[in-house]
Amino acid sequence: MNTTTDTTQRPKIRRAHGAAAIDSSQLPPARHFIDGRFTEGQGTTTEQIIDPCSEDVICNVARGTSADVDAAVAAAHRAAPGWRKLTPKARGEIITAVADRLQENAELLMDLESWNTGKPRAVAEDDVHFAIDCFRFMAGAQRAGTALASGEYAEDHLSVIQREPLGVIGAITPWNYPLLMGVWKIAPILAAGNTLVLKASEQTPLTTLKLAELTADILPAGVFNVVAGQGSVVGQRLAEHPDVAMIALTGSVGSGQAVSRAAAESVKRVHLELGGKAPAVVFADADLPGAATALRNGGYWNSGQECGAACRVLVHESVAEEFTSLLAAEVSSFVIGEPGAGPDVEIGPMISRAHYERVLQHLEQAAQDGARAVVGGSALERPGFFIAPTILADVPVGAACTQEEIFGPVVTIETFSEEQEAIDRANEVPFGLAASIYTTDTRRSHDVASRIDAGTVWVNDHLVITGEMPWGGFKGSGYGRDLSVYALDDYTRTKHVMHNNAR
Repeated sequence: MNTTTDTTQRPKIRRAHGAAAIDSSQLPPARHFIDGRFTEGQGTTTEQIIDPCSEDVICNVARGTSADVDAAVAAAHRAAPGWRKLTPKARGEIITAVADRLQENAELLMDLESWNTGKPRAVAEDDVHFAIDCFRFMAGAQRAGTALASGEYAEDHLSVIQREPLGVIGAITPWNYPLLMGVWKIAPILAAGNTLVLKASEQTPLTTLKLAELTADILPAGVFNVVAGQGSVVGQRLAEHPDVAMIALTGSVGSGQAVSRAAAESVKRVHLELGGKAPAVVFADADLPGAATALRNGGYWNSGQECGAACRVLVHESVAEEFTSLLAAEVSSFVIGEPGAGPDVEIGPMISRAHYERVLQHLEQAAQDGARAVVGGSALERPGFFIAPTILADVPVGAACTQEEIFGPVVTIETFSEEQEAIDRANEVPFGLAASIYTTDTRRSHDVASRIDAGTVWVNDHLVITGEMPWGGFKGSGYGRDLSVYALDDYTRTKHVMHNNAR
């Protein structure tokens, strides 16, 4: 793929022109964390961890094997009875101590997350603060159950509902939010009384390993374990392991399918948060400047490497030209650069060369399909895997760029004429994670939101997420819920105990 064409009219990348924000002594041990300590494991190979801004090697991390997974699961299995036996109050105090430790090291975690992923400082800050809040929320939420009240539902028989931990949970986390998506799994899994083996992304494992290092003296040995490595090896073994009660994954549809197939052999529970292709439906009566501002953030946060990103705009034909102009002005104002180049940097690189080339292939295909790049549409100068924030207009109905998850800084614009057409086309993709609608008609907002197949629907905004509310999708976006008390329910099982109390 040619990425060396003329760049004179393209945005410039702001470079940090200095040393990394942290030095190598602050990196976590580049090994697995099993049974309360770091270990080399059974493997003999390592994974290069690449800085996506400079393309330099940060370090090499041990690549896990099936034997490493077995050792981690055994440690989690041994630790499970003791962790489960703790009262909710006692578990909550430990989890709160984890949150406090992360707070004490927040700046370091932000720097490390930005270095490993290339994400702007504002995104890394949000990730770390949200992770801390997630631990604090789960520490308290698990102390207040939501089960049906005990009572006599059959004559002379007292029914009691218990919510029990499942046991050992396997978790697989993605490269785009390594710390935050890790915590979205870790916090409710541990709060519910389970123990955990987590497979960190082979591309971005550093903050997950740092979390293990920072909390090694807080969490009992074996309660939280991390095995780095490839999904085809580590993830596969976690999914098929007979002593793993449930597998929870945030990742691609393909990864979810592979995990589900492997889990089926032992009939274990599966929790999947997969891809998305979030539509944003802009009606003629919408506050167009407000919608453009909302989609500036909602479409390009984390450089578009976000499963809930508003990447597909459906705008009423009567206001399409005006809205496109407004959004183009918003997107043209982005500051692109390395995270160390200033707190106002908003767009960073793609995570890897392979993903960078994949996004560029999508742009080439869109151009062949007749789409027009209003803004962006091309790669930026190397080094680093930077792609210009892009708006594609004149997009034909059904084009690949409107149906497939691009997972980059690319937003497409299509037009519609009738409300039902907008709803039908919003629902035509195989995903159902998130969506947003823009209108000043309150009755329309309630009605249309109820008819869009998405686990989260925002009205007049996009990508506002809070720990108290559930996150998860429908259709090809998976099942199960992260965040909120619904996540605690996902990681527990319901038991009915009935006592014959007749006298």
